[in-house]
Amino acid sequence: MRNRNIDIFISGAGPAGLLTSLSFASLGYSVFCVDPKKPVTRSNDDGADLRTTAFLQPAKTFMASLGLWEKLEPFAEPMEIMRIIDSAGDNWPPVETTAKDFLASEISDLPFGWNIPNWLLRRTLLENAMEYSNLELKFGLTTSSIIRRDDAAFVYLNDGSQIKSKLIIGADGRDSLVRDKSQITISKREFSQKALTFIVTHEKPHKNASIEIHRSGGPFTFVPLADFEGKPCSSVVWMESNKNANRLLTLKPKEFEGEVNNRSCMHLGKLRVISAISDWPIISQLAKQLTAKRTALVAEAAHVLPPIGAQGLNMSLADIKSLHDLAKGPSRLTNVNEILSKYEQSRNFDIKTRVLGINALNEVSKSSIYVAQKSRALGINFLHSSPKIRQRLMQLGLGINEPN
Repeated sequence: MRNRNIDIFISGAGPAGLLTSLSFASLGYSVFCVDPKKPVTRSNDDGADLRTTAFLQPAKTFMASLGLWEKLEPFAEPMEIMRIIDSAGDNWPPVETTAKDFLASEISDLPFGWNIPNWLLRRTLLENAMEYSNLELKFGLTTSSIIRRDDAAFVYLNDGSQIKSKLIIGADGRDSLVRDKSQITISKREFSQKALTFIVTHEKPHKNASIEIHRSGGPFTFVPLADFEGKPCSSVVWMESNKNANRLLTLKPKEFEGEVNNRSCMHLGKLRVISAISDWPIISQLAKQLTAKRTALVAEAAHVLPPIGAQGLNMSLADIKSLHDLAKGPSRLTNVNEILSKYEQSRNFDIKTRVLGINALNEVSKSSIYVAQKSRALGINFLHSSPKIRQRLMQLGLGINEPN
């Protein structure tokens, strides 16, 4: 491969990059996608992403339109309850002080969402990509430079190849090369937190509930998974201060498991950690613009936010769907400038609003200040007390803009 002429060049083959590639390939475009690393598609392999993704209702609908959901559904665990628990106070181990359930059945016949392990998602997307003759994936490659002309963009790869493309899409993560080479600046906020992710079995069934337990440092969140060896199972995302997270990572397995049981308030009974532990820093990051000449940013190349409320990949899917819908119109890619302008307009407000909202929630969640913790408990009770407020809050969280 030296010189190629294609419709769409995509940088990044993580979940967002693969989904972007599949969405445009489904429209008949020729797609070329590169990534420095091949996705890890087995849970026990080094580098496996042990996090999970909760596909909320709009995301599931879009995935179904691409013919993907029928392949993922057998592995998806529904989330029918969002349980918010506050455990502020001086007690250790902490105890529950406030607990409220938000029920999907109040606003829909469907669950809030469906939870799928990320490594399994990557495997399914990669397998599906192989079915498209107009989609080519290349691993071990990075973008060296980009030249944009009025009629096309030229991408030069680190193996010396040249790609001529009508549209470039940066789906290459928070350190996006495409964003950097497009001279798009970012605003970034560091929270001095880390998220620890691992899988546990527990004594009590989760009953398809996603459970957030707040104290300080950030939420401790159970996300429901299918049973493991006959035992109830959940993925855990535990957000903590850098200092405490680093301490936890030095503990021996039994010591760590003891800390996990304490922090969980034993809400699901005794827990057993059954996976490796992964960690990553918590930041908030926002690209100052979503587009440049013949270029669009999606997913973490455009926005990064703390893992609260299952907003991350669902926001990314909203980006991808917006571009997909704009590109399937009668003009196709004959007017890329118009597509990019409409994409910027359609996504800008929603992205900024959600990033600001999640940042604010994270500040309240991680605070150890008594007044903030008291306000958090009062807020949970207030939001739950009114059916109209409660239902509208759930709709907004799902990305449903208009009340039913």
